[in-house]
Amino acid sequence: MNSSEDNNLPKGWEEMEYEFSGHTLKITMFKRGNFGVSVFGLVLCRYFEDEMIHFTVKNVLKLGFGTGIVDILVVLLGEDVTMTDRPHILKQIEYNVSANIPVSSTHRSTIRALAWGDDQENFTANYDIILGSDIVYSPTQFRLETLLHLCKENTIYLSSELKYRKGSAQFHDELVPEQFNSKLIHTSKTNCIYKVTKKVPGDEHKFLMQRRAYFSHYTILGFTTLTNINLYAFL
Repeated sequence: MNSSEDNNLPKGWEEMEYEFSGHTLKITMFKRGNFGVSVFGLVLCRYFEDEMIHFTVKNVLKLGFGTGIVDILVVLLGEDVTMTDRPHILKQIEYNVSANIPVSSTHRSTIRALAWGDDQENFTANYDIILGSDIVYSPTQFRLETLLHLCKENTIYLSSELKYRKGSAQFHDELVPEQFNSKLIHTSKTNCIYKVTKKVPGDEHKFLMQRRAYFSHYTILGFTTLTNINLYAFL
């Protein structure tokens, strides 16, 4: 990762350079804003690189674009991506897309405004993969309407920080499993990636049986106190 300040950039903007999956990404961010390159996006990019994940020409939706590092990488890996975030961040999105995605591939990227939990009805549920990085950072954001509207038989990858983002652990361990199957698939320090799918009839019974077996196992081993156990790793 390299940092530089280009005299051609608008005042207060900074460029960072990253390497993922054989691609060099030059990501520009507004230094005084609250939407820089988050570690959660970097963790997701590194996970895709390390696991050599390719979505085999899927239609991808990204919730919370920020600087767009995850979205841009997925486009360069050959997927069609709809990039979304709040309206005031779109300028940063457009700048980074034009700087990193070649003209021959721009048809695979679409930029649209989306306030998570508010205007999801403007989107159809025809996406194969949904990505989210750092979309849970305050209890006021604990709204599942967007995921419920957009998710049919698709897969969701959520990258979150559980220690310092207020209520993030509650969101993933309590709220999400009420409507979705959620599995912790990767950790990097206190940053976690969850693979999420929408529940279908019969999943609740499966979850309860697995939870009962899980507690029975720990009872046999003689444990009397269970702290921060992720019951959903079995789903």
